[in-house]
Amino acid sequence: MMRRMTAADLPGVLRVQAECYRSDLLEGTEAFASRLALSPATCWVATSCDNRAALAAYLFTHPWPQGSLPPLNGLLTPSAHEGTDTATLTWFVHDMAVAPAGRGGGLAMRLYEAALQSALDAGLRHSRLIAVQSAAPWWRRLGYVPVVAEARSAYAEKLIDYGPGAEMMERVLAA
Repeated sequence: MMRRMTAADLPGVLRVQAECYRSDLLEGTEAFASRLALSPATCWVATSCDNRAALAAYLFTHPWPQGSLPPLNGLLTPSAHEGTDTATLTWFVHDMAVAPAGRGGGLAMRLYEAALQSALDAGLRHSRLIAVQSAAPWWRRLGYVPVVAEARSAYAEKLIDYGPGAEMMERVLAA
Protein backbone atom coordinates (compact mmCIF):
# COMPACT_ATOMS: atom_id res chain seq x y z
CA MET A 1 0.00 0.00 0.00
CA MET A 2 1.26 3.47 -0.87
CA ARG A 3 0.36 6.68 0.89
CA ARG A 4 1.68 10.09 1.77
CA MET A 5 4.24 10.08 4.54
CA THR A 6 3.45 11.33 8.03
CA ALA A 7 5.72 12.17 10.97
CA ALA A 8 4.71 8.85 12.57
CA ASP A 9 6.52 7.09 9.70
CA LEU A 10 9.95 8.53 10.55
CA PRO A 11 11.11 5.65 12.81
CA GLY A 12 10.33 3.21 9.99
CA VAL A 13 12.10 5.48 7.51
CA LEU A 14 15.23 5.41 9.67
CA ARG A 15 15.08 1.61 9.78
CA VAL A 16 14.78 1.29 5.99
CA GLN A 17 17.52 3.89 5.49
CA ALA A 18 19.90 1.89 7.75
CA GLU A 19 19.20 -1.25 5.69
CA CYS A 20 19.98 0.51 2.41
CA TYR A 21 22.76 3.07 2.83
CA ARG A 22 26.39 3.26 3.86
CA SER A 23 26.87 4.86 7.27
CA ASP A 24 28.33 8.08 5.80
CA LEU A 25 25.04 8.73 3.97
CA LEU A 26 22.68 8.25 6.91
CA GLU A 27 20.53 11.22 7.85
CA GLY A 28 18.81 11.97 11.13
CA THR A 29 15.20 12.31 12.16
CA GLU A 30 15.40 16.12 12.25
CA ALA A 31 16.68 16.37 8.66
CA PHE A 32 13.95 14.05 7.39
CA ALA A 33 11.27 15.82 9.45
CA SER A 34 12.29 19.14 7.92
CA ARG A 35 11.91 17.73 4.40
CA LEU A 36 8.53 16.27 5.24
CA ALA A 37 7.39 19.61 6.71
CA LEU A 38 8.63 21.45 3.62
CA SER A 39 6.60 19.34 1.20
CA PRO A 40 4.26 16.75 2.73
CA ALA A 41 2.45 16.25 -0.60
CA THR A 42 5.60 14.95 -2.30
CA CYS A 43 6.90 12.59 0.40
CA TRP A 44 5.57 9.04 0.17
CA VAL A 45 5.88 5.63 1.83
CA ALA A 46 4.97 2.10 0.89
CA THR A 47 4.13 -0.63 3.36
CA SER A 48 4.73 -4.31 2.78
CA CYS A 49 1.86 -6.39 1.46
CA ASP A 50 2.11 -8.94 4.26
CA ASN A 51 2.52 -6.39 7.07
CA ARG A 52 0.86 -3.05 6.42
CA ALA A 53 2.42 -1.58 9.56
CA ALA A 54 5.98 -2.18 8.35
CA LEU A 55 7.49 0.33 5.94
CA ALA A 56 9.02 -1.29 2.89
CA ALA A 57 10.09 1.91 1.08
CA TYR A 58 10.09 5.70 1.27
CA LEU A 59 10.66 8.72 -0.92
CA PHE A 60 11.50 12.28 0.16
CA THR A 61 11.14 15.03 -2.45
CA HIS A 62 10.57 18.76 -2.22
CA PRO A 63 10.71 21.99 -4.23
CA TRP A 64 14.06 23.76 -4.09
CA PRO A 65 15.60 26.83 -5.77
CA GLN A 66 17.32 25.73 -9.00
CA GLY A 67 20.46 27.70 -8.23
CA SER A 68 21.44 25.70 -5.14
CA LEU A 69 21.53 22.25 -3.57
CA PRO A 70 19.98 21.38 -0.22
CA PRO A 71 22.48 20.07 2.32
CA LEU A 72 22.75 16.38 3.08
CA ASN A 73 21.47 15.78 6.63
CA GLY A 74 20.75 19.48 7.05
CA LEU A 75 17.60 21.14 8.29
CA LEU A 76 15.41 22.81 5.68
CA THR A 77 13.03 25.59 6.59
CA PRO A 78 9.59 26.13 5.07
CA SER A 79 10.70 29.60 4.03
CA ALA A 80 13.41 28.07 1.80
CA HIS A 81 11.23 28.63 -1.25
CA GLU A 82 8.27 30.56 0.12
CA GLY A 83 7.00 33.13 -2.36
CA THR A 84 9.34 31.85 -5.08
CA ASP A 85 7.93 31.50 -8.59
CA THR A 86 7.62 27.79 -9.44
CA ALA A 87 9.48 28.49 -12.71
CA THR A 88 12.66 29.02 -10.65
CA LEU A 89 12.17 25.94 -8.47
CA THR A 90 13.27 22.41 -9.15
CA TRP A 91 11.63 19.28 -7.83
CA PHE A 92 14.48 17.88 -5.77
CA VAL A 93 14.32 14.11 -5.37
CA HIS A 94 16.20 13.86 -2.12
CA ASP A 95 16.10 10.24 -1.02
CA MET A 96 14.43 7.00 -2.01
CA ALA A 97 15.09 3.64 -0.42
CA VAL A 98 13.47 0.24 -0.72
CA ALA A 99 14.20 -2.24 2.05
CA PRO A 100 15.67 -5.55 0.88
CA ALA A 101 12.42 -7.33 1.77
CA GLY A 102 10.45 -4.91 -0.46
CA ARG A 103 12.61 -5.15 -3.59
CA GLY A 104 11.42 -6.57 -6.87
CA GLY A 105 7.82 -5.43 -6.59
CA GLY A 106 8.04 -2.09 -8.38
CA LEU A 107 7.75 -0.02 -5.20
CA ALA A 108 10.40 2.50 -6.25
CA MET A 109 8.64 3.30 -9.53
CA ARG A 110 5.24 3.57 -7.88
CA LEU A 111 6.59 5.91 -5.19
CA TYR A 112 8.30 8.03 -7.84
CA GLU A 113 5.16 8.26 -10.00
CA ALA A 114 2.99 9.29 -7.04
CA ALA A 115 5.41 12.01 -5.95
CA LEU A 116 5.93 13.13 -9.56
CA GLN A 117 2.19 13.68 -9.98
CA SER A 118 2.14 15.77 -6.79
CA ALA A 119 5.10 17.82 -8.09
CA LEU A 120 3.42 18.39 -11.46
CA ASP A 121 0.18 19.39 -9.69
CA ALA A 122 2.24 21.98 -7.77
CA GLY A 123 3.49 23.44 -11.06
CA LEU A 124 7.05 22.10 -10.92
CA ARG A 125 8.54 21.37 -14.35
CA HIS A 126 12.20 20.57 -13.66
CA SER A 127 13.83 17.98 -11.41
CA ARG A 128 17.25 17.37 -9.91
CA LEU A 129 18.76 14.68 -7.72
CA ILE A 130 22.05 13.30 -6.50
CA ALA A 131 22.45 9.64 -7.46
CA VAL A 132 24.48 7.71 -4.88
CA GLN A 133 25.65 4.13 -4.46
CA SER A 134 25.63 3.40 -8.21
CA ALA A 135 21.95 4.37 -8.67
CA ALA A 136 22.55 6.60 -11.73
CA PRO A 137 21.56 3.91 -14.29
CA TRP A 138 18.16 3.51 -12.62
CA TRP A 139 17.56 7.28 -12.76
CA ARG A 140 18.69 7.40 -16.41
CA ARG A 141 15.81 5.05 -17.26
CA LEU A 142 13.48 7.75 -15.91
CA GLY A 143 15.00 10.40 -18.18
CA TYR A 144 17.56 11.93 -15.83
CA VAL A 145 20.89 12.96 -17.35
CA PRO A 146 24.10 14.10 -15.67
CA VAL A 147 24.30 17.84 -15.07
CA VAL A 148 26.89 19.43 -17.35
CA ALA A 149 30.36 19.74 -15.85
CA GLU A 150 30.26 23.55 -15.66
CA ALA A 151 27.09 23.53 -13.57
CA ARG A 152 28.28 20.59 -11.48
CA SER A 153 31.46 22.44 -10.49
CA ALA A 154 29.34 25.15 -8.83
CA TYR A 155 28.06 22.49 -6.42
CA ALA A 156 31.32 20.59 -5.91
CA GLU A 157 31.59 21.36 -2.19
CA LYS A 158 28.12 20.02 -1.37
CA LEU A 159 28.54 17.02 -3.67
CA ILE A 160 31.50 15.85 -1.60
CA ASP A 161 29.09 15.13 1.26
CA TYR A 162 27.29 12.58 -0.92
CA GLY A 163 30.40 10.41 -1.22
CA PRO A 164 32.54 9.07 -4.02
CA GLY A 165 30.73 8.48 -7.27
CA ALA A 166 27.80 10.78 -6.41
CA GLU A 167 26.27 12.07 -9.62
CA MET A 168 24.13 15.20 -9.93
CA MET A 169 21.36 14.58 -12.44
CA GLU A 170 18.38 16.48 -13.84
CA ARG A 171 15.46 16.24 -16.20
CA VAL A 172 12.66 18.37 -17.59
CA LEU A 173 9.30 17.16 -16.28
CA ALA A 174 7.03 18.93 -18.75
CA ALA A 175 7.25 21.60 -21.39
